[in-house]
Amino acid sequence: MSTHISLAALAAALAIGLIGAPAAQAAHKPAQTSAATAVSADGAFTRQFGDAWFDRYWRHNPDLAISNGYYRVAGSLPAPSASERAETLNFLIASLGQLQRINPAMLSDAHRTDWAMLKNQLEGERWELTEARFWQWNPAEYNVAEPIALLLNTPYATEPQRLKTVMQRLAQVPAYYTAAKASLLHPTAEHTKLAIEQNAGALDVLGEGLDKQLAASNLSAAHKAEFVARLKPARAAVSDYIAWLKDLDARQAKEGTARSFRLGAELYEPKFTYDIQSGGSARQLYERALNERDRLHVRMGETADQLWPKYMGTTPKPESRTEKIGLLIKKLSEHHTTREGFVEEVKRQIPQLEAWVRDHDLLTLDPKKPLQVRETPKYLQGTSIASINAPGPYDPAANTYFNVSPLDAYTPEQAESFLREYNDWILKVLNAHEAVPGHYVQLIYANKSPSRIKSVFGNGAMVEGWAVYSERMMLESGYGGNTPELWLMYSKWNLRVVCNTILDYGVHVLGMSEDDALKLLMNDAFQSETEARGKWRRVQLSQVQLTSYFAGYSAIYDFRERLKTQLGAQFNLKNFHEKFLSFGSAPVAVIESLMRPEDAASKTP
Repeated sequence: MSTHISLAALAAALAIGLIGAPAAQAAHKPAQTSAATAVSADGAFTRQFGDAWFDRYWRHNPDLAISNGYYRVAGSLPAPSASERAETLNFLIASLGQLQRINPAMLSDAHRTDWAMLKNQLEGERWELTEARFWQWNPAEYNVAEPIALLLNTPYATEPQRLKTVMQRLAQVPAYYTAAKASLLHPTAEHTKLAIEQNAGALDVLGEGLDKQLAASNLSAAHKAEFVARLKPARAAVSDYIAWLKDLDARQAKEGTARSFRLGAELYEPKFTYDIQSGGSARQLYERALNERDRLHVRMGETADQLWPKYMGTTPKPESRTEKIGLLIKKLSEHHTTREGFVEEVKRQIPQLEAWVRDHDLLTLDPKKPLQVRETPKYLQGTSIASINAPGPYDPAANTYFNVSPLDAYTPEQAESFLREYNDWILKVLNAHEAVPGHYVQLIYANKSPSRIKSVFGNGAMVEGWAVYSERMMLESGYGGNTPELWLMYSKWNLRVVCNTILDYGVHVLGMSEDDALKLLMNDAFQSETEARGKWRRVQLSQVQLTSYFAGYSAIYDFRERLKTQLGAQFNLKNFHEKFLSFGSAPVAVIESLMRPEDAASKTP
């Protein structure tokens, strides 16, 4: 999920009162804009960028449409060709021109923030097409698996109807991969290897399971025969793409012609601006992360002193603070679940988290939206150990999946290293982050937002920031027993959020080496070697996203603390949470501009 707001848009927003400076101030409509004027302007904005505009947008982005629960274009799989990119660019330019003809100062607060978010989204997509050009050097962008898997497994229509839609897509797969190969020019070796791995997962989606589903379906014999006739060349196209990538990878390795995976400052800063939407620079966040790392080390050192006699007995303490912390963490990390029981332990904890949130009145949960824990499908494996697949705003009743990657591929040594990293304390924090009250809960609230723009073009820093914030909020409420062991491990976990920012900026802008990256993660963040090497892989395959956790968390926590100071005894945590989440996945600065202090206050009878 990616959303955008440029610094130029933020500057304009500040000028018209969209986002208040240091923030406890709620933004209001400009004084010169009457209620009647705003209603009229809002109506014009909604007519131009309502459902009809989204219908056109989805025609250019059918895969994204499916993930948002919009199925009218589900049978379309445009070939990623130069002509298709040109058509998309023309649509973006025309939409921006249409948007610029609307004066945002005339809109109500809610629509003015929609205007800013949409402007930023369109500008960001144009920048990706014309400047970043990920389509040219990231072969992993080309994969037919996930939309087909969603169509096969989401009961938005009868199974025969869904199979017919998949059949339409299958007919377009060969042309899709032909255009993909023509688009690529000196791709990175890292993304090429990821594309090979994940497209092998696409063959699983198109494999034996699909054969069985087709055979058991109520499709007519004629349709089944047609399906098989389209499936065979689709499988061949995926296999050919994999073989082509392997040959390309070997050739580039020999010639030394692969692009570097490092984004570089020239592209990193604008991507950060579009994706994070904080109004600050990537450099500023990096420097704040350095300071936060040092602060956490001080606090963890104090907790380690407290716990040392209990776990280390008379063993002398090292003079080095980080060495002392590391030894204690290593000892505590011996307490973990088993390799075979990892996924089941995750499943066991979800009801406990839900009960805690309800019993402590932290949020209202929707009992009609059960969370399904499953092993991560192979076409999604390779970048993270756990993730959420949530339905989009067009189909909010669809299943929500908590993907957990099994440890089958790990050696015994790797599995032990992993389990020590996700020990008994940290696994609780991970599940709060991914599930309850983290991603799972936030995305359910987002789908109820009245703003289609805020729901569809959600801000990744807000989404990840909420998940990180929810970890601390749960511990503050007493979840896990409020023990120093849990707080030490939480600080270790929080340190990885901070070091994610240091790592991402360090690697992509400052040229941090693999050795220095591993030292940062293992020595400063106390991560296991398996975890650190996994993060090194991830930073090679993504850009900026790793900074979203710290950026969003810091903004949310700072906002909450300002309101607590302002409201004093009247501050109500549940009201703050529910009002904050009611604005969809908007940037935190936008939410601050829309929330009033009284929204977070206790309600008088």
